[in-house]
Amino acid sequence: MSKEGAPVNVGILAHVDAGKTTLTEQMLYLSGAIRSPGRVDDGTAHTDFMGVERARGISVRAASTYFIWNDRQVNLIDTPGHNDFSGEVERALRALDIAVLVLSAVEGVQAQTEVIWDALRALGIPAILFINKTDRTGADVQKVLAEVRALPGARPVMVSAVSSLNNLSSVNFSDFESFVETDDVLLEKYLAGDAENISPKEIASAFLENFYASKIQPVLCGAALKGEGVRELLDLIASFARDGNALAADPVSGVVFKLEHDDALGKVAYVRLYRGTLNNRDAVRYPCRDAQDKVVQIRKVRGQKDVDQGTLAAGDIGAVYGLSTVRSGDVIGTGEGVPGGIALAAPMLRISCVPTDAKDLPVLAEALEKLSAEDPLLGVVWEKETRELSVHVTGLIQIEVLKALLRDRFSLEITTGDPQIIYKERPVKKGEGFVEYTMPKPCWAVMRFLIEPLPLGAGVIFESTVHNDKIYKRYQSQVAQTIPEALRQGPKGWEVTDIKITLIDGEHHTVHTHPLDFALATPMGVMDALVNTGTELLEPVMKYRLTFPEEYSGKIVGEILSMRGRFDSPVIKGASVTMEGFFPAATSMDFPIRLASLTGGRAALNARFHGYEVCPPGEGKETPYVGVSPLDRAKYILYKRGAI
Repeated sequence: MSKEGAPVNVGILAHVDAGKTTLTEQMLYLSGAIRSPGRVDDGTAHTDFMGVERARGISVRAASTYFIWNDRQVNLIDTPGHNDFSGEVERALRALDIAVLVLSAVEGVQAQTEVIWDALRALGIPAILFINKTDRTGADVQKVLAEVRALPGARPVMVSAVSSLNNLSSVNFSDFESFVETDDVLLEKYLAGDAENISPKEIASAFLENFYASKIQPVLCGAALKGEGVRELLDLIASFARDGNALAADPVSGVVFKLEHDDALGKVAYVRLYRGTLNNRDAVRYPCRDAQDKVVQIRKVRGQKDVDQGTLAAGDIGAVYGLSTVRSGDVIGTGEGVPGGIALAAPMLRISCVPTDAKDLPVLAEALEKLSAEDPLLGVVWEKETRELSVHVTGLIQIEVLKALLRDRFSLEITTGDPQIIYKERPVKKGEGFVEYTMPKPCWAVMRFLIEPLPLGAGVIFESTVHNDKIYKRYQSQVAQTIPEALRQGPKGWEVTDIKITLIDGEHHTVHTHPLDFALATPMGVMDALVNTGTELLEPVMKYRLTFPEEYSGKIVGEILSMRGRFDSPVIKGASVTMEGFFPAATSMDFPIRLASLTGGRAALNARFHGYEVCPPGEGKETPYVGVSPLDRAKYILYKRGAI
């Protein structure tokens, strides 16, 4: 695609309404990829081609496209800015070489900006900062830069232009001192009064090295809607493209960061290939499970247009067809060189889904399963016993988007129940559980588990100290594979997390043990342990930043406290107050509406998911066990053996 060098894979990221999709449109237009830039407000943006995106004027899914700039191929991923769709950002991050973080010159650093920044730092992804909307009333670039400098590890360096692509030798810095401070050699020359003898080659080398090491973040300013600053941004991106990739001969390794559906060819997997070369008719293996698919076609996609290219080399992004069992987020091949992921969001709400026409229930279940493969955070639970469908979502906007997707793609109309907060459970103390599954024969699985609570956010750890002569390793593998099912519902009806489970004793029988006995028995043993230790409820908590006129301080503090919220010392600037803290999701669902009414719309609230915390006694809500509980031993065994 490009005349020289490897492609550069760039993600456009921002808080909602910072102008990232408008910036994407201008980049495509200036590069000649599209004839005219679309408008988000008009529903004509080329990377918002889903009906629900055009109707609502927001990005719902990450969009992948490409263009050529100064003989360099740029693969561009435009990501959603609303935190309800942070799962799309999570997966896109694993495909990037460079991030362009867009900030509004008026609003500055916002809640989602901080989430993205923390993720970029954790993953080591270098970032270019584009301060957008400098033409708007209230724009204050210096204020935004001050907010950026307050971010952990941030070192913004203003860049006015990159007028040629000769190894970045023509970079013009608005603040040369900020740049040289990041490099010991340059700084020594600068302080010695020898700045004139710092060669363009030295500047270029230091700039490139410090950028990819995330020691500096080049900053450009502009107004994307008018095309201002966009050409300079394109020059800078193309300057960062690497030389040809030497990993094309390695075994295949890559990640699926986006999944779509094609009416004729089925699943479309967008793959960032880190190593090797993928061709039509190649087999693709998934290291996370014992499965493989065969490639039918490989295409380069630009919006709703594509080019069949038949091959994909290391360093590039392409749309791969024929992977029938693939799910978004899957690693393919060896997994070598593929960066780890990072969690930016978690489903906090669950809703029941009922088709308007009862006979459409199987069709609805199949449609939701397809959508869940495209967005793994969209958890779908189908209870065969009660014939009920429930879906886990990250926020209220996602519910409306889900309804629109079902209507537009599958011609399904649904009704949803009231959103319920998703609580979790954690064991209160260390304890043991025991299961002896030896009747009705043929069966034999005996196990003793030790469970322990882990710190909040630690997740699930499973270990075994049992020797092979007591329980064969293949049976112990069954236990490990069944742990997620065993923890899906605890004694209070919610998923159990932040727990360590150790298989400490047990036995199999050389004659009576059936290959699946240990899988059947594991939930009974784990649930017995959880009943013995007791569990506590965990609730989702939001981190917020609230800015409001000082005259409303008393009422707003009262609102925060009434929600069981907490806050740090408020910061007062003039007549404005900024307050940061945390409040439970359960008590704050309608807080934005109450806040707008309370302040006449004069308050600004940014809130994002922070994590789970212990629910105070008397708060939270238990939920009935759905299906047949392992505590109902006789019925559970009959159910798992297909007798009922």
